[in-house]
Amino acid sequence: MTPGDAVTRAAPTDSELEQFRADGFLVRERILAGDELEGLREAVETVAARVVERAERPGAGPRHSLADGHHIQFSSHTAIQWEWGTGSRQIRLLKPCDHLDARFAALFGDARLVEPARAWLGVDTVEPFTSKLNLKRAGEGSEFPWHQDYPYWYVATGSRAADIVTAIVFLDDTDDGNGALRAVRGSHAHGPVRRDPADPTRFLADPSAVDVAREHTIEVPAGSVVWFGAFLVHRSSPNTSGRHRRALLPSWQPRGRPRLQELEYRRELVEELP
Repeated sequence: MTPGDAVTRAAPTDSELEQFRADGFLVRERILAGDELEGLREAVETVAARVVERAERPGAGPRHSLADGHHIQFSSHTAIQWEWGTGSRQIRLLKPCDHLDARFAALFGDARLVEPARAWLGVDTVEPFTSKLNLKRAGEGSEFPWHQDYPYWYVATGSRAADIVTAIVFLDDTDDGNGALRAVRGSHAHGPVRRDPADPTRFLADPSAVDVAREHTIEVPAGSVVWFGAFLVHRSSPNTSGRHRRALLPSWQPRGRPRLQELEYRRELVEELP
């Protein structure tokens, strides 16, 4: 395959599915390319600028401090997590984001993204659970420590959190310098990992419970996609480079279940986990 070509196949091969089940994640390079990829980058920048403008207008929703001292704000019908640096005006995360641009919403129905998710869950049909826009801006994008998605979903949907799969659609070349994803191969097979007793949020994984020898840094070209389930232990590097690392994260669940924003968030339920 030459640079710029896009992968068009949808369903994972038997060997891909075997690797997916063994590692807990699946990587496909250059799923998107050309105008399609550039259109998503354009949409990200347009949405980010619009959300920042609305969040800073008079009467916009106030910022709230989280247990770890970071800040979240509700505006534009999304939760904005601001970058961790003091006084930063950069968005770190938007959740959900698919209502902010039709091109984001279209990812939920793209067979190239859906079929690996459906195969991982082993169901006939999947539907949206939530969506995220993740921005690691050049020189400012913060790291994210060891964690699983499961505790974050569990406080809203209980044990059904195990039935959620996420794709990360990388819009930029991604490497260790600009915030690569780091995953622990096979960590999904052990269920909920012990949480970090020193973490004030009570959601992060205990580093002493992570088999760091099995850590794999996922460095991929723009347009690549990584799929993983709720139990995969992973983290991401800080962006110390002069390049952005932008990504869209649609998450699916079996058909007939409510979306995340329709569920009650009960943070205390995290204490039910190890």
